[in-house]
Amino acid sequence: MDRVEQTNESWRILIVEDDERLAELTREYLESNGMVVSLETHGSPAVERIRKEQPDLVVLDLMLPGEDGLSICRRVRPYYSGPIIMLTARTDDLDQVLGLEMGADDYISKPVKPRVLLARIRAMLRRVTENAQNNGADEVGGEQPSRLQFNDLVVDRSMREAWLSDESIDLTSAEFDLLWLLSSNAGRVLSREEIFTALRGIEYDGQDRSIDVRVSRIRPKIGDDPVHPRRIKTVRSKGYLFVKEA
Repeated sequence: MDRVEQTNESWRILIVEDDERLAELTREYLESNGMVVSLETHGSPAVERIRKEQPDLVVLDLMLPGEDGLSICRRVRPYYSGPIIMLTARTDDLDQVLGLEMGADDYISKPVKPRVLLARIRAMLRRVTENAQNNGADEVGGEQPSRLQFNDLVVDRSMREAWLSDESIDLTSAEFDLLWLLSSNAGRVLSREEIFTALRGIEYDGQDRSIDVRVSRIRPKIGDDPVHPRRIKTVRSKGYLFVKEA
């Protein structure tokens, strides 16, 4: 594998992958680019390792011995809020949608290209870090409040938390990023292209359904009606609109 430019990042990555050769090659590549990588080759111990170790990011294979990636993702989400990238050898949209619905933040189809995986990991972790440190600076350098309130819904960027009627909302890292992006642009329609570029750092290919799945997961969590949404509206052929006064 070719080595790309070394960085000073010391992000802790846990790879859950039963193909030991692939896992070792991936670890060598990521470690050569400044990351600290641990491996788990069996599904059964993965949940407890994620819970105890709290890595900065998990790379999780879909098909594993002992327990599959979808089950692991679902089980760890109550106590792990970091990014999860799902690896799948299948091209079926259903598997990708199920992964996102279980709480995965991204997915990559096998065979995995090391540079693509590295780029996705960096983009995701840098966004999490920048959002935590930014304290409200918007995408073009202006200033925004770090806390937004819409009636009984509160979204706090500096704490990376949201509350509905004073009750904490259980959001994955990717779900929070999307909720903040939409709510901080309340009253303006954001296209899928804008959302995808802002959150993923890559161009939208017109096929990826991750934004739609994430919106569908966020709606009930913020008290929105999934059938007739009033807070996050779908604007046909355009994108999504967060309504200021829902």
